[in-house]
Amino acid sequence: MSDEKPMIDEEKSAADAAVAKELDGVPADMIDEADDAQSAAGDDLSHALTALKNDLDGAKQEVLYARAETQNLRRRMEKDIADARTYAATGFARDVLSVSDNLARAIEAIPAELHDDPRLKSLVTGIEATQRELEKVFAQHGITRVASVGLPLDPNQHQAMLEIPSDEHEPGTVVQEMQGGWMIRDRLLRPAMVGVSKKP
Repeated sequence: MSDEKPMIDEEKSAADAAVAKELDGVPADMIDEADDAQSAAGDDLSHALTALKNDLDGAKQEVLYARAETQNLRRRMEKDIADARTYAATGFARDVLSVSDNLARAIEAIPAELHDDPRLKSLVTGIEATQRELEKVFAQHGITRVASVGLPLDPNQHQAMLEIPSDEHEPGTVVQEMQGGWMIRDRLLRPAMVGVSKKP
């Protein structure tokens, strides 16, 4: 056992001596260049590693942004679909409002004494029933009348057509309705055309 250790030491010192002998003939600046090349290669590897880490972080960030954008787009589409379902009847309802207006005018045009006339009673009853049915259908689809008379003018729901001098009402109060206004759920379908009080 004691013989083996000195043998290993001898082999090591012989290898060191051989390397030293080989380096004796090599100029010092070549050895420095080799050392510089080795350290430059290490620097290049660390720079490449840093660049790869930065690229990976950037890619992760882009994936997060893409996910967030996709989620926002999905929410917007769901809202648009819900709005389309809710307000799909808007154009049709706006067109049918004129029918409702004409029915109301027809009922108002019939004098009170003719309401009880046996010859016209069925006609009046039919017009009134048609108007009630139309209002029932409107209510089923979320179409409601805008309240006007006696309320302050609301530019979001009322369209002032004329001013009426009045001592009985505060200025800016709706005192007359020329055409009814309508809402479809929370959106204005048609503004009410109204007359507004002013100081005489």
